Amino acid sequence: MSVVVDDPLIAGMSIARTLPLHESSRRLRELYPECPRVYGVAVMSDLTRRRWWPLAEALTTDRMRDMFQIAALEMDNPLAAAQQLAATMAHVVVGRVIPLIVLEGRAWDTGLENLWVHVDSEGSIDWVGVVDPTLRALPDDPFFADRGDAGVADFARDGMVRLPNEAALATWVAHRSHRALGPLFARLSEISGGAISQSSMWHMVGSAVVGAATQIPLLARSSELTSMRRAQAVLDALVGFGLPVRGESRFRDRKALLN
Repeated sequence: MSVVVDDPLIAGMSIARTLPLHESSRRLRELYPECPRVYGVAVMSDLTRRRWWPLAEALTTDRMRDMFQIAALEMDNPLAAAQQLAATMAHVVVGRVIPLIVLEGRAWDTGLENLWVHVDSEGSIDWVGVVDPTLRALPDDPFFADRGDAGVADFARDGMVRLPNEAALATWVAHRSHRALGPLFARLSEISGGAISQSSMWHMVGSAVVGAATQIPLLARSSELTSMRRAQAVLDALVGFGLPVRGESRFRDRKALLN
């Protein structure tokens, strides 16, 4: 039996108007109620901003340098610290959104200017928020069917934008994620003295996509085929941008998901 945790940050949210992202994030949190921040994101307008900071500040302040130096000191291993921080950035930007893509065919904006992170008392990132709660979604999303002849502007005001198909959704997410992670990885490479290559960091992105797409069907009892197809589409789009996100095949029940 699952234990529902009353998370103080979630309990303290003040939601003036429930949008599709609120509903999607609630469903994602229900996948793992013991740790409700594992899936889904917060909407920044619902929260006080104590211990939150814009992810873009990783490029303009010493925040990422401080995180790396603390981790390197604790681990006594700059390589491991760089790997840990790269994996964190990959998870914050793309690993977080994959569960929603594979489960509901929806995605929030993973652009750098849209993402905020929450840190615990030790400065480690433990949750993610978005400034703009608008979701992109597939044309067969129930949201659109329930609103009949409403127009694009009406949908956007209600927090949804309709994309034509899965390929368009995957390409949009890959593009926004690429534009966010590219400078983050370059910054990490700089402050770590090139402890790991940027190509290795992008491979971690592939691992984040594969890991999320594999885990969600187990938690949600949803379609493995759909999960793999949508995750592959995101990987394909990232490869199309020239990013080395693929490695060896990983098999589950004789079905390959390449990363």
